[in-house]
Amino acid sequence: MTPAELADVRGRLEDYAGEVFTSFARREQRSNGGLYLRGLMLDGRCKSMVPMAERLRVDHQRLQQFITSSTWDYVAVRRCLAQRAVKVVAPQAWVLDDTGHVKDGDASPGVARQYTGTAGKVTNCQIAVSVHAVTDACSAALNWRLFLPQRWDDALTEDKSEAAAIAERRRRCHVPEEQRHRPKWRQALEMLDELAAWGLVPPLVVTDSGYGDVTALRLGLTGRGLSYVVAVKGGTSAYAADVVPETVPWSGNGRRPVAKYRSAPSSLRELALAAGRRRLRRVSWRQGTKTSKDNPAATMRSRFLVLRVRPANSDIPRDGDGHLPECWLLAEWPPGESEPTGYWLSTLPAGIRLRDLVRLAKIRWRIEHDYRELKTGLGLTHFEGRSWNGWHRHITLVSAAHLFLTELRLTSPEVGGAG
Repeated sequence: MTPAELADVRGRLEDYAGEVFTSFARREQRSNGGLYLRGLMLDGRCKSMVPMAERLRVDHQRLQQFITSSTWDYVAVRRCLAQRAVKVVAPQAWVLDDTGHVKDGDASPGVARQYTGTAGKVTNCQIAVSVHAVTDACSAALNWRLFLPQRWDDALTEDKSEAAAIAERRRRCHVPEEQRHRPKWRQALEMLDELAAWGLVPPLVVTDSGYGDVTALRLGLTGRGLSYVVAVKGGTSAYAADVVPETVPWSGNGRRPVAKYRSAPSSLRELALAAGRRRLRRVSWRQGTKTSKDNPAATMRSRFLVLRVRPANSDIPRDGDGHLPECWLLAEWPPGESEPTGYWLSTLPAGIRLRDLVRLAKIRWRIEHDYRELKTGLGLTHFEGRSWNGWHRHITLVSAAHLFLTELRLTSPEVGGAG
């Protein structure tokens, strides 16, 4: 936003800050919270404290003190933001995802050489795991976790000198003792549990294959009573729904035989190929932005098939008759391709329309807009501090700025984004 654009909405921003920062104990904290939001939304390439302070014409120590040493609870702010965001967005799904923050050195919490889809390679970075409320029209981040790789957990090494070095690095970054290495999928489930404690439950959970391929995540969602549409790899094992376990005759001696699947499962790719092109249906699910001579309306469309399947591995519990749980397999098979290019598993009801299933499977595209504005426009990855609390406070305030802009766009479509 330009200074003039920000001035036009100054009153609305002050009202907004007063509402989302109600947990702040002091007026000065609420004032600094609003100041930080203005700094994030003002046009500028870098949203770290010094350049933000220069644009705001204040001493950068004021912003730094607010982030690093002021006594306010970022969890309380997130709770308020999440409850507000769900009302504003009216989500059709929640998306679980993560994003990388490329960093130099190893002095910031969670920094390590690790893979991130942001860079498409292994690089030195932090990784933030997030939950977003989404529709095709808008979205908002609801919760965040900072992923701690194993090299940030001194309890995971038996080498005493290495453990001491990790412990010292944790101490310098003020990483709380209870914060340890957890897989990203487990952090995602923990965020869902925290959101549930705040009275928020998703209508549906959507993920990419980085999460959907994890059986424990899918079981965790089912165990929490949550439906899902998750991308998976084509090599995931499953039986066709009509394949049933068999029980061999009992001889009368020993224990009665248990019903078992007598054949090996197939891959999802094999099941889709066996179903063949005759099962394909053309589906349009939303309007995009790239028009062409053949597609002047920029309609997003492709070919899909759906099958009922039973995902199969040793971790998935069977029912009393030995049956594996049944769910949807959705496969995308675009024209001109020799085989499907995308696969999803879903526990949505058996009667769901194909178009609705496709639209929900594809709805994850929306948070790419979130990440782009959060990073490029609002400085999600620009935080240069080296403390655990500082990172979480900055991320929380970036989320607050993004939600404010989302509310503006929903009520005043002419309003743009941050720059």
